[in-house]
Amino acid sequence: MIHREGLFTILMVSAITTLLFVLAVIRSSFVLALIFAIFFVIELLVLWFFRNPKREVPVLDDQKIYAPADGKVVVIEDTKENEYFKDERLMISIFMSPLNVHSNHHPIGGKIAYEKYHPGKYLVAWHPKSSTENERHTTVYKSGKSEVLIRQIAGAMARRIVNYVNTGDIVSQGGEVGFIKFGSRVDVYLPKGAKVNVEMGQKVSSRIDVIAEMT
Repeated sequence: MIHREGLFTILMVSAITTLLFVLAVIRSSFVLALIFAIFFVIELLVLWFFRNPKREVPVLDDQKIYAPADGKVVVIEDTKENEYFKDERLMISIFMSPLNVHSNHHPIGGKIAYEKYHPGKYLVAWHPKSSTENERHTTVYKSGKSEVLIRQIAGAMARRIVNYVNTGDIVSQGGEVGFIKFGSRVDVYLPKGAKVNVEMGQKVSSRIDVIAEMT
């Protein structure tokens, strides 16, 4: 499946690729044929980037925190969250390379207690200050007495963050929260004491891998 966020981009690249193919055939031009070949490869890469595999959450359980993004775990630490909680939280960060699926999903189900977009810089996604200075979108989920915060963060290549929820929405675990175009990062803030189920450097898949559990 192709994600809807990529339809316009794919149509534009496909139109250019088709035009180059027609011109190369009509004019029997080696140069145009070479340019067509380059754009054909670009089209394949764009299709790969905007893929949206169909997945189902194995077990619906809001005590389990599913990965909200595909990528590699780059941070597991206790840190202060200053936007919403304003206290110490356990943070797990997932870095998404341009080769990862870039749709993001709800780690738990429940009510959207808070969401806010912040314009900002485009530091590389693994930079320590990217979570507070880059363009980002914060979403907080409330399930019973538990609250989980995720932060979609733009990177040096990511220039557009899409978020589909509004404060007050009721969402299901594994549903789609948004999309980040090109390389980026998602931070997950959990209550201190949550059981961590992943290790540094581990690759995770959204809606599939449980990154932590409430205790």
